[in-house]
Amino acid sequence: MSNPVIRAAVAAVLVLAGLVAPATPAGARAPSGLRPGEVTLTESALQGVHGPSPDATVRNVLTVTTNGQHLRVRLGNPFGATALRVRSASVGLQASVDDPALLPRSVRSLTFRGARGVTVAPGTSVWSDPVGLVVRAGDHVAVSVYAPGGPVNDHSFPPPETDTPGSFLSGGPGDATLDTTGRAYGAFRPGTLWWVDAVAGRSPARGTIVALGDSITDGYQAVGGGPRWTDVLAQRINTLPPGRQLSVANAGISGNTVSVQPNPYDPTGQCCGPPAPLRLERDVLSLPGVEYVILLEGTNDIGGGANAPSAPPEQVIGAMRGIAARVHAAGHKIIGATILPMCNPAGSVQEQTRLAVNRWIRTSGVFDSVLDFDAVLKDPNDPTVIHGPWRYDCYHPNAAGDRVLGESIPLNVFGLAPITAGV
Repeated sequence: MSNPVIRAAVAAVLVLAGLVAPATPAGARAPSGLRPGEVTLTESALQGVHGPSPDATVRNVLTVTTNGQHLRVRLGNPFGATALRVRSASVGLQASVDDPALLPRSVRSLTFRGARGVTVAPGTSVWSDPVGLVVRAGDHVAVSVYAPGGPVNDHSFPPPETDTPGSFLSGGPGDATLDTTGRAYGAFRPGTLWWVDAVAGRSPARGTIVALGDSITDGYQAVGGGPRWTDVLAQRINTLPPGRQLSVANAGISGNTVSVQPNPYDPTGQCCGPPAPLRLERDVLSLPGVEYVILLEGTNDIGGGANAPSAPPEQVIGAMRGIAARVHAAGHKIIGATILPMCNPAGSVQEQTRLAVNRWIRTSGVFDSVLDFDAVLKDPNDPTVIHGPWRYDCYHPNAAGDRVLGESIPLNVFGLAPITAGV
């Protein structure tokens, strides 16, 4: 990084680092469905349910963040009122960006305890059997699912421009899960994913980092050319020797809150996922290989909206404290990130709340390490706003801001490497 402003921002990061802890405490059993040696290669935290599926096949495309093999796919029906009946599913590698075609030799039919189909009860998820597919960091994995009439548990958001998660929907009825040409599918639907919420595999990487967050983690409007900050972090980690790497799973949901309250923006609760404490088990603790959790939430609680008032600092702090306690109880490390500027005037209630929460994050000792994202991105002349070249709007950085965030994270908070000039 030759930019002196970025170097100064990186230097401003507060790191209260501890020693690396084992992923599972001595004597503890791994959560159900997890396998030793597996990591989470990619994640898409499901956020709501929107109607029944047509008689069509959806081809979901996600980017894996580290090398892996013997892949398993998790299909979820957390919000459906009825069962999800999957008639068939497959996994393969996308041939090229924005193209539904797959590399022909990469396609594998998925089975579930040996069967091609599976019924996913309301409020549950299922893992597929392992398949013999090898992937490398940055590969675009396509998971095709045929489940006509099933409740569409989805993840939908304005996507980042690089390594964009999304899907293709087949243009006609019937099972197109094994179509390799892509001719059965329509145009790419950036930012729309159905049912697939995680892909795991055996990997030389030693574990997984899960980023639990809202739209800033989700990649909302990370525009201007470049990936999300979590992807930047993954790229940096992938330059290390394989045995020192970690995968990065993105559990961001736009509009999500860190405290249990009505969603500020959506009275139906379908836009923004359950509050972080309610989805912590599904989106974090149940994933394979978890060693570290990064918590970057609170913006939506503090900002408030037509459906919920601005939360007081005690509410936000209490929620963060509870999440940290549960992560520690599961044997993992948790890293707290300070809340970014939100354009609230100095002295306003919302700005006072943000500053109070950030002081607590920095000084409480609840977190194993602290990433001072506020110090990294704030405007040097007005700390209530994000620095102009890195800002998309009052709440969100653009792709350049995401790049700065991803590069600002010292890898030694994950026990990987000391921070050095130019990292």
